[in-house]
Amino acid sequence: MTPTDLAKALSATGRLSIPYRDPFSPERPLILECYRPASHTTDTPVVIVQHGQSRNGRDYCDAWVPIADKAGLLVVAITFPAEGWPDALTYNNGHVLDAEGAVRPRENWSQAIPGRVFGLLRDGGVTRRPGFYLWGHSAGGQFVHRLLATQPHGILEAVGAANSGWYTLPTLDLPYPEGYGRIGLTLDDIKRLLTYPLVIFAGDRDINSSDANLPRNDAAMAQGPHRFARAHFFVKRAQEEATRLGIVCNWRGLVVPSVAHEGMRMADFAARYWFAT
Repeated sequence: MTPTDLAKALSATGRLSIPYRDPFSPERPLILECYRPASHTTDTPVVIVQHGQSRNGRDYCDAWVPIADKAGLLVVAITFPAEGWPDALTYNNGHVLDAEGAVRPRENWSQAIPGRVFGLLRDGGVTRRPGFYLWGHSAGGQFVHRLLATQPHGILEAVGAANSGWYTLPTLDLPYPEGYGRIGLTLDDIKRLLTYPLVIFAGDRDINSSDANLPRNDAAMAQGPHRFARAHFFVKRAQEEATRLGIVCNWRGLVVPSVAHEGMRMADFAARYWFAT
């Protein structure tokens, strides 16, 4: 897809489903579930949304529609269909490793896809914004917080990860995806990650420790019995790591009251948190 192709597709307003193939993963089709309100201009914000493991990008896009209408947001939910992106290896973990555990070429990591989509929006004249807002829930929250460690920050206006099942810790002492060791990152990358103002959204009722979709690998269980506890563990661990490195951790842990593992309600909270004013 060229920038002109995407700009033409987005010349209409309302809900749009746009087939997309990333040039570095053309064999794995994607869908851009978009909403462009009549109030959108080239200067209003762009929000890229990452769905959970149900691959329901359309639902996540729809959840942002009310605030998009009010704030003029262009919403793009990049949908990773299960046919091409069937598991945590390819989606949640960013396809950094292959099936044998070897590190793939960095340009082939799926974590680079949101930035490339935004580049098409910029080059096609759909937006003049310097960057985009990035938010993900559940498996999408995993994808988003790991992306923040490996991708440039200059095109990110704000980043939020919500109700992730477990987290990659900000250290090189553990191999990926437990930490960021053995994939070519440096200590400067860890410092850059810790100083970015990442928001960790955590529903205070996301406490079901018997949820069939809750990760139960050893590294995940060491972070707590449920998602809410793991979010607190993650932020605390980041603050400790920043202290050890002599830097300030700019992360914020944000409790979302009376919400469990509910993607649409979490999306509504995040939308209002960033754009209600």
